[in-house]
Amino acid sequence: MKMNKKKLIVSAAILLVIVAALIFIPKLIKPSTDTGFEEESVSVTDTVSIVESPRSDFPKRTEVGFYLDTVITISAYVDDPQILKDAMAEVGRYEQLLSRTVEGSDAWRINHAGGEPVEVSEDMAAVLRCAQAISERSGGAFDVTIGPASTLWDFKSGEAVLPDADALAGAARQVDYTRLQLDGTTVTLPAGMMIDLGAIAKGYIADRIREYLVGRGVEHAILSFGGNVIGIGTKPDGSPWKVGIQDIDKPTGESMLVSRNTGTSAVTSGIYERGFDLDGVRYHHLLSPFTGWPVQNELASVTIFSDSSMLGDALSTTAFVLGTEEGLKLIESLDGIEAVFIARDRTITYSSGAEEYIIK
Repeated sequence: MKMNKKKLIVSAAILLVIVAALIFIPKLIKPSTDTGFEEESVSVTDTVSIVESPRSDFPKRTEVGFYLDTVITISAYVDDPQILKDAMAEVGRYEQLLSRTVEGSDAWRINHAGGEPVEVSEDMAAVLRCAQAISERSGGAFDVTIGPASTLWDFKSGEAVLPDADALAGAARQVDYTRLQLDGTTVTLPAGMMIDLGAIAKGYIADRIREYLVGRGVEHAILSFGGNVIGIGTKPDGSPWKVGIQDIDKPTGESMLVSRNTGTSAVTSGIYERGFDLDGVRYHHLLSPFTGWPVQNELASVTIFSDSSMLGDALSTTAFVLGTEEGLKLIESLDGIEAVFIARDRTITYSSGAEEYIIK
């Protein structure tokens, strides 16, 4: 009898310990709701709630710079802010290689070689190989030798001034991608011709910066290079980044459509970006390689979804120059590329798989 009573007392004591553990221990180890994440805005349409994630110990950090004639923004969830500073420095390094206005750059040396062969970096060679391939595929609708014509236009001064028509016609006759020779990393461009990588260099650099950040261990990031937006992974909670497509009739930052991004590229080229209006005509920076004049067709913008921002950059310009019908044919002939064509009357045309990227 004494033994049974003793067993009952021990059992009761054990039960009390278990109950106490169930009540108090969860309170002691309950995770904090403060993850260190700020509310995130990738575009005016995108907001991220504060959520738990496997990388919640990494705060969101943002680095902003001005390169390639545009504002560059790199936002990533990283522990070390120096990673983003180093990435931005890489943007500057690539600009020194590819910009035609930087004396001593690969582009500058090609343009000032007087027709002599020039040894260039592998980066420049890679850009030119891609450019030439798209030129051939599009029948010359994309052409980086457009420099003689593009340099006659000034879309930055704020003044509505047209170039001399005869001078522009003469410059257009110098535009011919078939005369640019690329042998490995040796480039030969006839005297009087000029390359301008404004429609492809940003995309190449965006690809390289994404690669650099991934190499530094970054898993969640969104990079904005003006009209080029490229992601690394998703948001920390696993949901996609949201990237707005500019409303063609509204101020910068107001979206007409919103797309999802899970680590790919979205590039938009539009007539609202750089240009001026004169006598009821919109003169913009999307020039025809055949005439040197801004393309006047039904389009207001083209957005390209792809893995490569370099391809997206070049193809957004190419598809715009071709127009909706021929541009759509080109896009449909390419694997892994989708496009959204927005006409000046706000009509929207999607390639066969583009709507999968669209949220609203």
